[in-house]
Amino acid sequence: MKEIKVFNTELSAAFKADLSQLIHDFESIEGGVGKRNIIKTTTLNSSNLNIKAFKVPHLFNQIVYRFFRKSKAQRSFEYAHKLTKMKVGTPKPLAYFEYLTPWRYTKSFYLSEHLECDLTYRELTTNFNYPDYETILRAFTRFTYSLHEKGIHFLDHSPGNTLIKKNGDTYDFYLVDLNRMAFRNLDFESRIRNFAKLTIHRSMVEVMSDEYAKCSGEDYQRIVDLMWKATTSFQYKFHRKKRLKKKLKFWKNT
Repeated sequence: MKEIKVFNTELSAAFKADLSQLIHDFESIEGGVGKRNIIKTTTLNSSNLNIKAFKVPHLFNQIVYRFFRKSKAQRSFEYAHKLTKMKVGTPKPLAYFEYLTPWRYTKSFYLSEHLECDLTYRELTTNFNYPDYETILRAFTRFTYSLHEKGIHFLDHSPGNTLIKKNGDTYDFYLVDLNRMAFRNLDFESRIRNFAKLTIHRSMVEVMSDEYAKCSGEDYQRIVDLMWKATTSFQYKFHRKKRLKKKLKFWKNT
């Protein structure tokens, strides 16, 4: 099996060799979170880092990734570099690894520095009494507006994919799970629909709409109507998909 490994050019030869050994020993590293993709946190030379092991795709996609499309690991690595150059927060990319046969793509890994955060956006959806709640939510909205202004369309803009760190009286934001992004000019509707996966709560949509209106100069009512419509539409499709999966699972087990 062919091994492809690409490293951050800032790393020393010794550190690269140690990262390679970590990947070879991945199964023996304790812990790990995730179902489809597994993320493990470990320490190397006093540095904390994350290793994300992507699920081996089904046969058709093994062929697609082998010949026609960049892997999720490669995209995560390259997008992290691009975000860093654009001065957008994300954990420092270290390397990615891919394993290929002559005809198929199999395993892949993405390695990055581990970033300690105070919370993620998800906490805002469950704890409305979190300290500085509205301040953080408005700062997050300004962060999203800055992404849009830079032509960054984060397609997985969902509750667990933005890490938040308190920095004095302000908050810094860091994107993770980067393999689905697009870099292009965003029209108004695309910008507002980018909020659709973030919450089920109308009150949060109203605050984010108000702040986005202040940033963009667009009409608040126009924004809140579109954002809420996008939110409810996403929730309907999400739950419909879950119901269909449950039915398919039932039929398979009968």
